[in-house]
Amino acid sequence: MADFWVSLPVWLQDFGLFLALLTPAVLAGLVTLRGYTPWGLLAGLLRRHLWVSLTFVALIAVSVAIGTGLLAQERGLRRGTAMAADRFDLIVAAPGSEVTVMLAAVYLQPADMALLDGPTYETIASHENVDLAAPIAFGDSWHESPVVGTTPQFVTHLGGELAEGVVFGAIDEAVIGARVPLAIGDTLTPAHGHGDAAEDDAHGDFSYRVSGRMLPTGTPWDKAILVPVEGVWLVHGLPNGHSDGWNGPPGPPFDPAFFPGTPAVLVRAEALWANYALKSAFTTDRTMAFFPGSVLARLLSLLGDVREVMSLLAVVTQVLVAVGVLAGLFILMRLFARRLALLRALGAPRRFVFALVWSYAATLIAAGTLLGLVLGMVASAAISQVVSERTDILIEASLGWPELHMVAAFLSLSVLLALLPAALTLRRSPVADLRST
Repeated sequence: MADFWVSLPVWLQDFGLFLALLTPAVLAGLVTLRGYTPWGLLAGLLRRHLWVSLTFVALIAVSVAIGTGLLAQERGLRRGTAMAADRFDLIVAAPGSEVTVMLAAVYLQPADMALLDGPTYETIASHENVDLAAPIAFGDSWHESPVVGTTPQFVTHLGGELAEGVVFGAIDEAVIGARVPLAIGDTLTPAHGHGDAAEDDAHGDFSYRVSGRMLPTGTPWDKAILVPVEGVWLVHGLPNGHSDGWNGPPGPPFDPAFFPGTPAVLVRAEALWANYALKSAFTTDRTMAFFPGSVLARLLSLLGDVREVMSLLAVVTQVLVAVGVLAGLFILMRLFARRLALLRALGAPRRFVFALVWSYAATLIAAGTLLGLVLGMVASAAISQVVSERTDILIEASLGWPELHMVAAFLSLSVLLALLPAALTLRRSPVADLRST
């Protein structure tokens, strides 16, 4: 049986688990309502206590929305950060913190880093297995957009074909990300540094002209401005990376003697095995090589407790709401005591009254759960948009099987708990209830 289950497609396993979690609720309904149709009286109860019923539905809906939204958002954040690192096969930098280098080179977070010199870069670029060795030089900005010096090959590798225009062909041209508020032909003057510490007049009259715009990547690079690394060097009063009198197109080959240095180098090989060989070759006392995807995976695994805490928070929220609903139902049954006693005095079977009370509770729970799913979808989309704008990482949080499994478990648990107030209602004395009201 276990082998058969493992052989099933993942989606079918998830669907089967969803049905299994719903089964207790369905069985409870079939057994409780067998032989009875209390729908007319149920509709009357709902109308008579409309606002009380709506309050219970809203409470359940908010609980379900919070639980499903938390889990969906966490999964969307993981997916978005992984997608942002997808195009960065191997990063080589000076020895230090892999996390710091990854945040700077992949997610464009400002950081002070040591530079790789010309001979080191030449060793990397000239390796037989290296197909792309692109320097990544940062430190300047334009408004909220980081200005990154690199090569035309890196632009093509990162974004593929451009949305419009052409890749820069001169040191004073730039390719902008999809979300940079500039147009082809506009000019910009870079500031030295980022944010409040940026020096707007540090680079004098030097400016770049926008020659192209990348397609959206869903990464922080959508707000970046990519320029020739030679331009970054020259604007800081450094050699241009080539021999004296150079007047060619930007990009490799670079002359080690005139190479001022770069914080990081993106390295790529065509063959997967070659990337692992390059990582080993460039992990020395002078260089540090790592896969950003692996570092991100380790970082997320270290933060795995966050998901567990969020999951636990969602479950605890559901349990507390279920207990709250149960307590509220006990109170409601006291409000319904006279009507229920009248039903029994008129000859209604005890099990009919039991079915009526349970169906009332189950209706509130089911309605709140369905509404909560809708609210969870809306809330996840809204929160994803806010997080995407704050982090510049495309976050697409949508409800999936984990959220549906949690909701199905909550629904079954709550419906089963609703049997308690229905059963305790039958223990009340109809005569006493009629006399006390």
